[in-house]
Amino acid sequence: MILVGNQRGGARDLANHLMKDENEKVVVYGMRGFVGQNLHDAFQESEAISRGTRVKQHLFSLSLNPPKDEDVDVSVFEDAIDRAEQALGLNGQPRAIVFHEKVGADGQTRRHAHAVWCRIDAENMRGVHLPFTKRKLQDLARDLYRENDWKMPRGFVRHEERNPTNYSLAEWQQAKRAGRDPQELKAMIQDCWLISDCKISFANALKENGFILAKGDKRGAVAVDHTGEAFSVSRAVNIKAKQVRDRLGDLKELPDTRKAHDQAAELLTNRLDALKTDQRNIAHDRLHRIAEQREREKDWQDAERRRLEAQLAEKHRREEQERQARIKKGWRGLLDRITGKRKRTIEENKEQAQQSQLRNQRVQADLLEAQRQSRARFIEEAKSTKVLHKRNIRELDSDIFDIAQQRKEAHAEREREAFKSKRRPTSERRKRKSRSRDGPSLDR
Repeated sequence: MILVGNQRGGARDLANHLMKDENEKVVVYGMRGFVGQNLHDAFQESEAISRGTRVKQHLFSLSLNPPKDEDVDVSVFEDAIDRAEQALGLNGQPRAIVFHEKVGADGQTRRHAHAVWCRIDAENMRGVHLPFTKRKLQDLARDLYRENDWKMPRGFVRHEERNPTNYSLAEWQQAKRAGRDPQELKAMIQDCWLISDCKISFANALKENGFILAKGDKRGAVAVDHTGEAFSVSRAVNIKAKQVRDRLGDLKELPDTRKAHDQAAELLTNRLDALKTDQRNIAHDRLHRIAEQREREKDWQDAERRRLEAQLAEKHRREEQERQARIKKGWRGLLDRITGKRKRTIEENKEQAQQSQLRNQRVQADLLEAQRQSRARFIEEAKSTKVLHKRNIRELDSDIFDIAQQRKEAHAEREREAFKSKRRPTSERRKRKSRSRDGPSLDR
């Protein structure tokens, strides 16, 4: 059952939409918590209450559309609406339920339902907060498909169980850290079952989630992952083995658990090899980009040093002109020579020139140090990139080795089991009739 809900205002428009006569039949099935006795009055009542708050979208509208070929009882609709109310946190809020019957393009009459709640908490005069409504309704819809054994649309399959053969490196590392929840695995197999109608579609759905459909050792269908774990389909889906066989048909064409393990492991190994190539390309591109940035930084730093040298040279020239202007010429210069002022001026100019030179040297040294630190940033970034790349490659190599070891150990275990099953059981020694020297026993 597809559940679509949204917050909205427009009380009059919603009431008109729910009551319009394009449907073959419209039934206001039940109203709760409203004073008004029809949809228009009830929704206007909700709007009037909302004016005492800042809530604009004072209604929550939910449509319930059952599978196309299913005749769904009213009680199923009621249960779904009650569970949606519970999941959304709208318990006890005023509610209206409307059933529509409409003739489809194939000429068949189908029924769907709408439920509308008032979001205003009248006691506290505020709107009921409704977070994550889409996720909550989709989880409920998925449960309804499972419970009623309806064929589930592919879009409803859980995306939490990503296909390991499509993992990115980060997703693969996260999956290893988190492990796999048995309940989630069971739900994934159930989803694959519900969206499938034959053996091929079921096998493809499992393969999209990193599992291989195989025939088990006891003639049942199993789903095998890259670790060699085999999960019984009938147990996961909670149906009898005969029902599984009825849908899947003959299982002789399916691989056994050993071959399925090899196929699942090979799929994942190929993906990990691809991840290694991706990591090499990523590291190469990043190092190339760092080298280009470092080269551009070097060119910019060279230009900056030349600009600074030109500025300092120009400043030195002006200061030198100012110092030379202090030395007087002519009869005033002669007077300064006699009084000794010229000598003192020359000594001050010399001292100022030395200080200016030291200052310029410090400015140049500071610039060079800042540029060195800037270049060191690129060197450190390149170094960390190489370290991260080596660590990722080592981890992927280790994972590939572990998968290969798991395959070897699983094969060895199966060979041991096969060898044990072929050995003839030790025959019991035949009981021989023993004869005593005194002749046969009289007790017999």
